[in-house]
Amino acid sequence: MNVKKLRLYYEENNRRPLTLLWKHFVNQHFSVAALITLSVVFVIAILAPVLTPHSPYLQNSELLLMPPSWQNNGLVTYPLGTDDLGRDQLSRLMLGASYTFGMALLTTLLAMLLGLVLGALAGMSSGVKSSIFNHLLDLALTIPSLLLAIVIVAVLGPGLVNTVWAVTFALLPHFVHGTRDAISKQLKQDYVLAYRLDGANDWQILRSVVLPNLWESITLLFTMAFSTAILDIAAMGFLGLGAQAPTPEWGTMVADALDSIYLAPWCVALPGFLIFVTVLSINLVGDGLRVAMQKRREN
Repeated sequence: MNVKKLRLYYEENNRRPLTLLWKHFVNQHFSVAALITLSVVFVIAILAPVLTPHSPYLQNSELLLMPPSWQNNGLVTYPLGTDDLGRDQLSRLMLGASYTFGMALLTTLLAMLLGLVLGALAGMSSGVKSSIFNHLLDLALTIPSLLLAIVIVAVLGPGLVNTVWAVTFALLPHFVHGTRDAISKQLKQDYVLAYRLDGANDWQILRSVVLPNLWESITLLFTMAFSTAILDIAAMGFLGLGAQAPTPEWGTMVADALDSIYLAPWCVALPGFLIFVTVLSINLVGDGLRVAMQKRREN
């Protein structure tokens, strides 16, 4: 006689939090495809100096505005064609991932770290200090991030380094506001009150209770800020305030190719398409993480 073993707990609910999160995330096929796309862009951004088939800065007067290889006059050695100076488009787009995608990742990480510190100070403070800080933060949030970045670059001057700092400070209020709200919600929980009654001070509560429960909110903030950073950096380059020619930043490449848009539309379409696909992929990954976190909490 076979006797079935009694199972007191369901196996699914006993999995580790990250395992459960990944289980719910992989069920969203568009988000998984977007994650694969971002992984490819990330690898290209890191290995671009090694993977580029030609020098991104090498000019060839005999190959001006060469069409992509799938057209009649294209060459296999230049699969995405050349620009108005005979430079290989594929190599420039690959190196452009290091500037647009890499700079956006750097600025978002800097803004997240600074936002965590300032948001923790805002969330744990009270009284007049908290009121003044929150009013200043609300005032900063009324200014669009791109406009704020343009103002900062106008003061500091154009260039890659100044663009990084400008976009970082433009994204900072969003991280501070999100961190402050998340900490405020955590401080209202019963386990925080129990920890405080046990004799813990504010620093111990922040370090041991609040911060470990903020990573979900910070992850969602990071994905939203990451897509905003890419758009801001590309827009700054397009306006001539960010990366300067001949740097192959995607926004700068679009601006440089506008004069030849009717003769070589691929020079404008390709970097613009990469910006669109990258931002869309980030938003899809962020939406997939949000849904996966919600389902995990429901389980």
